[in-house]
Amino acid sequence: MTVKKTTTIAPSDASTESTAPTETQTEHTPAIPAPTVVGPAPTHGTKPQTVVLSHHLCIGGADYAPGDEILVSPDYARRLRAQGYTART
Repeated sequence: MTVKKTTTIAPSDASTESTAPTETQTEHTPAIPAPTVVGPAPTHGTKPQTVVLSHHLCIGGADYAPGDEILVSPDYARRLRAQGYTART
């Protein structure tokens, strides 16, 4: 035999609710996510580079259009330049 528990909800008093913001209520702006490195991770001690693509590229299931700026490891940036995927600056 299963016993069901019931809960009683007290009626709310509309006069106690306030719509005006209080000191504890503040608006939070969403944090800007840190840019992610596309492709292979950079080796220890190297900083990622930003490259502008000159052709459509699919990396890790994500599509990048010509003109998109992506953050890649220096080795991967070198390979993309050699293969002609980066725009001339």
